[in-house]
Amino acid sequence: MFDAIVVGARCAGAPTAMLLARAGHRVLLLDKGAFGSDTLSTHLIHQPGIATLARWNLLDTLRATGCPPLDRVSYEVADIRLEGCARGVEGQRAAYAPRRHVLDAVLVEAAIAAGAEYREKCQVTGLLYDDTGRVVGVEGRHGGQPFSERAHLVVGADGMRSTVAGLVEAPYTVEDPRLTCAYYTYFTGVPATLELHERAGAWVAAVATHDDATLLLAYFPQSRFDEVRADAYGAYLEQIRTTAPGLYERLDGREPVERLRGTGDQRNYFRQASGPGWVLIGDSGHHKDSITARGISDAFIQVESFVKHAGPVLGSNPERLDVALDEFAKDRDNTLTAGYEATLGVAQLEPHEQRLSLLRAVQQDAELTSIYFDTVAGIGSAGALYTPKLLALL
Repeated sequence: MFDAIVVGARCAGAPTAMLLARAGHRVLLLDKGAFGSDTLSTHLIHQPGIATLARWNLLDTLRATGCPPLDRVSYEVADIRLEGCARGVEGQRAAYAPRRHVLDAVLVEAAIAAGAEYREKCQVTGLLYDDTGRVVGVEGRHGGQPFSERAHLVVGADGMRSTVAGLVEAPYTVEDPRLTCAYYTYFTGVPATLELHERAGAWVAAVATHDDATLLLAYFPQSRFDEVRADAYGAYLEQIRTTAPGLYERLDGREPVERLRGTGDQRNYFRQASGPGWVLIGDSGHHKDSITARGISDAFIQVESFVKHAGPVLGSNPERLDVALDEFAKDRDNTLTAGYEATLGVAQLEPHEQRLSLLRAVQQDAELTSIYFDTVAGIGSAGALYTPKLLALL
């Protein structure tokens, strides 16, 4: 019997398995995909997530893969241009945008090194229950054969379309409409660090990643999804041309090095985080529009909170575990609600005059610019920006 079975071996599941195994727990890590496979993701990790990787002693491993640091940010909207760098957190001032097949492999290898048992290409199809209705394991198929395994806790870390969440019928506690659709691909010969471009109805980003490639993303209002996907690449290029003309000129007719990928299914929600014998971590329990690139960092935050609360009582009596899971759920919602609401605001794609006036004041001062980029990265609160210096400029 395992202490925990973790379903999903990416940014939420793999580090959950790693930290539990490091604490001495017997952990089974399952994933429906193959080791080192890619996934639909824009993969920018802001400084709080990078600081977490450093705490886990994985940042040097990530750097060794050749992923470039993003230590300079530019942001353009209307007549405003901000350029600088966040002040950072725990000594980490740079963001990184590792390809997911690289990052996820680093995390899975760390979980295995910590002692977790890992099974790839493993499909969970059901849960096991005891006589009280408590979840006590999983069943599914692996290598063409049925299997079942038992555990004190089943962790659903299997993404927005979570099988575990569906099987336990975890209700939504907060749900908002989809706001944007997004398309992205990769180009070489278009150097960038981290560039953000905004106008009404549009958001474009350029982000340096592995192999001297640049990730180029274009966001559209969700209301345009059917129109955009009818000619996705044409709409994508036009969004770049009209929102970031300088970036479009640097493309200079280059062809992407990979196919265009996109989604019109950027859901915004919190689900019930836990129940008897189960818990949801990462996108399975909370998802928001990718426009603010908070997903990976927020997954790491949830992992650490879960392990802090549940790790010490995992394997003890179920009542103590349930109390710990309730505390994790409260912590998750308290920690992530402000960022969720801020993301919904950005995803409206409507830069209003009050915010533009604020940004015009911010661009006059390098320190204020750094504080602003802190808020973009999810460091501290927006209130930190309202210093006497800013108030004097407004």
